[in-house]
Amino acid sequence: MKHNKIIIAVLLSAAVSSLYGCGTENAVNETQETTSAVTTADVTENTETDDKIASADEMVTPIDITEEGMTPIYADSFNDGEYDVTVDSSSSMFNITSCKLTVADGKMNAEMTMSGKGYLYVFMGNGETAVNTDESEYIAFAENENGEYTFSVPVDALDKAIDCTAFSKKKEKWYDRTILFRADSLPLTAFKGDVFSTADSLNLEDGEYTAEVSLSGGSGRASVKSPTEIRVSDGIVTAVIEWSSSNYDYMIADDEKYLPINEDGNSVFEIPVSVFDYAFPVKADTTAMSTPHEIEYTLCFDSATLEKK
Repeated sequence: MKHNKIIIAVLLSAAVSSLYGCGTENAVNETQETTSAVTTADVTENTETDDKIASADEMVTPIDITEEGMTPIYADSFNDGEYDVTVDSSSSMFNITSCKLTVADGKMNAEMTMSGKGYLYVFMGNGETAVNTDESEYIAFAENENGEYTFSVPVDALDKAIDCTAFSKKKEKWYDRTILFRADSLPLTAFKGDVFSTADSLNLEDGEYTAEVSLSGGSGRASVKSPTEIRVSDGIVTAVIEWSSSNYDYMIADDEKYLPINEDGNSVFEIPVSVFDYAFPVKADTTAMSTPHEIEYTLCFDSATLEKK
């Protein structure tokens, strides 16, 4: 009986070998070869992609261009027209010297003028996406009347960090950047009337108030007193700005020059406030340096903190 079991086992083994034979081994080898081929192809493709995108070591340290409290402002908040706009860049190697913003039919487009001629294309996205996108989607440079390189790009929103990658003519690689179109560089006439709070929209009566005010810009060392005094007279709003230094000899707001209203202590000015809840630009001239120097700042008055005296 034992011998019969052995014979049956041998026969079954032979039958299995006859059925599959070397095919089993070939199938395993073929699967391994296929897997290996796919893996090799993936690695090759990834390597080629990586070779077309500049690494962090190949780029200058990026600059953080966003500011606390910034809120994206979209096309529907602006009146149609053309405006000069300031563009911040995360890289000193991607320097935009001037820019014209066009608002029309609920869309925004910007023509950026570059400081150099080192880039052939830009793409609104990152390098990895650009590499895997058809070249017809790349935005090629154009030369203006001064021979400067310009790029015409769509703008999703102002006061929003936007990915923008640029293809280097020399290195033949994509360099990832972040750019930000600054809303505070536009004139107030660019904004629709209901975007910001005004004395009328807040129904402010004539009188004296206080409100929180925040300062941005400059070296970051200067500050202003907050809350500050707000005065309303015949619908005209002014704010008393007291600096943390006595070295400011004038301020510029709404293209008008204002002198200090005090003689001793920290510099104090009374300037107009056109809108609340918006970081509008001002300049302050400091005498603390070897020569007087105008410094650009923004002031934002928080309407939610308004209190009547």
